[in-house]
Amino acid sequence: MVSGNDTGAPVPPISFDTDAASIGTRLGVTTVGVDDATLERLAGACASVSVDAADLSETSRDWWPLGMIWALEETVAARAAVIARPGSAAEVAAVLRICNETRIPVTAVAGRSGVCGASIPLHGGVALDLCGLAGIVDVDDTSLVLDVAPGTFGTWLEDTLRAEYGLTTGHWPQSIDLSTVGGWIACRGAGQLSTRYGKIEDMVVGLDVVLADGRQITTGGNARAAVGPNLDQLFVGSEGTLGIITGARLRLHPTPVTDARAAYGWPDFATGLDACRRILRRGATPAVLRLYDAIEGERNFGTGDLHPLLVLDEGDPELVTATMAIVAEECPEAERLDAGVVGTWLDHRNNVDALEALIRRGFVVDTMEITASWAACDRVYKRATEAIRGVEHAVMASAHQSHAYTDGACLYFTFAGAPPAEEREAFYRAAWDAGTRAVLAEGCALSHHHGIGLNRARFVRDALGPAFDVLAATKAALDPNGILNPGKLGLADPWASGEAPAWP
Repeated sequence: MVSGNDTGAPVPPISFDTDAASIGTRLGVTTVGVDDATLERLAGACASVSVDAADLSETSRDWWPLGMIWALEETVAARAAVIARPGSAAEVAAVLRICNETRIPVTAVAGRSGVCGASIPLHGGVALDLCGLAGIVDVDDTSLVLDVAPGTFGTWLEDTLRAEYGLTTGHWPQSIDLSTVGGWIACRGAGQLSTRYGKIEDMVVGLDVVLADGRQITTGGNARAAVGPNLDQLFVGSEGTLGIITGARLRLHPTPVTDARAAYGWPDFATGLDACRRILRRGATPAVLRLYDAIEGERNFGTGDLHPLLVLDEGDPELVTATMAIVAEECPEAERLDAGVVGTWLDHRNNVDALEALIRRGFVVDTMEITASWAACDRVYKRATEAIRGVEHAVMASAHQSHAYTDGACLYFTFAGAPPAEEREAFYRAAWDAGTRAVLAEGCALSHHHGIGLNRARFVRDALGPAFDVLAATKAALDPNGILNPGKLGLADPWASGEAPAWP
């Protein structure tokens, strides 16, 4: 039995300034409707079906910053024809069978906290809202494995695991209040403590998935195995294009009994990056190892010209002591800062209020997170920030290193521009083009944890090279009618007009 009937609810990214029922659509793409006969079939197969106009508008958007700008212009990118809200995996399977038979696109949604447009129902059809599949199914304390439903929101999950079981997933994304387990897995997400606990793909032990034709499968389930390729990882990061996740088994950890904090200041970003590299090279994995450039350091912590490094570790006291000792040994020339800045970060790390305020003031703001090898980190930091600053109307481009591993790190860029109102979309596109081309030119990964969605779809073929054909062939095999989240990951779109992407 699934526990937890009130695990959270989606939070709108920005309020419409008009009645949601009268909101228009932005993208001129082919839209697939649902006729009365199919609607009746869906209603018979699913716990709840909605065609309410306001509900459709709200459910058809996510936290993509460009979508927030469009919302102020009384539009959404696209709108579903129907919202299906299943209450079980069997109902998910029934909905997919109907949609596959009738060639209706299906877009899985839940918390809709993504920032790349992945949950936008580009061609209408059915928005499959999985929030009804929520709660903890089982906790195996002996094996430290959680069985959890995909519509479970992060804050409820962590609070419940800690209070009732003394356990944690260790997965703490900035969007934890807004996001669900299924969303974490679908976009290959990362929590802010990933240097200690790993990204979501490191936590997945097994999955329950419904394929496009309604078949239900289970993958994984053991600590390690050598039974062909790891099929868990086929669906982790697939953004609902290969199958719909209806259950997950995740690795757990005992709730940490202690933590330690420290902060250092470096004269330049490159020197701080090298210190992070050396710390990881020695085998130390502090839960948080965040290096900010001087722009972000001053904005967030008032550290002037210094490039601040924030360190936090948690867990067993012996391990924490050893880890922090290694960190200190690798930072002998840095200026020691008040560790209180780590507390400042902790207090504000999940606050996303500033985004709406800036957008309402006319700014265009977004973040772009990528992964680079240690050898490329400083080069791509300089190249990408310079490229974005070179875009007309740009007012700021900065970055911090947010997740570190032995072989490389995530660089998390932030940019802002103040273009004329009629040029906001053009500036947004140009800034993304400039930054992303700089990243790919350095051989770095297109995304670390935000995923691809609609916003980055145009870059995927270049990012993957000939391997893209393997992804496309997998899509064709598992979803031959292309009904699952069309228009995403740069994959073939049965409803696309010619070869042009839906956006830009």
